[in-house]
Amino acid sequence: MRHESATTLLYRPVNQAELDLIAATGWVAFPPRLPEQPFFYPVLNEQYAAQIARDWNVPYYGVGYVLRFAVDADYADQFPVQNVGGPEHNELWVPAAELPEFNRHIVGQIEVVGIFES
Repeated sequence: MRHESATTLLYRPVNQAELDLIAATGWVAFPPRLPEQPFFYPVLNEQYAAQIARDWNVPYYGVGYVLRFAVDADYADQFPVQNVGGPEHNELWVPAAELPEFNRHIVGQIEVVGIFES
């Protein structure tokens, strides 16, 4: 009998340029961070991701997307939950250097679950 590992659902608000890079991977990985971005910040709930996409990405980029993806729960557990505001503002801080390994622990495909436009 094969045991399927548990997964953790995470969300990520992105702009068009980042979405295009994710699509180019076949919807299975996030692109490397820029030098000035020391962490990758997936968030723990869709409402928080939507708030960022709507309130930050749309004014700056004209469009914001909310992505949903699953990560192996045992792997994700190594990153402590960081609260950056209200009770719904929880995210993981994945060091940029660890993003390739993080991508290897994504289970299935990354999917678009929300679109916000100006």
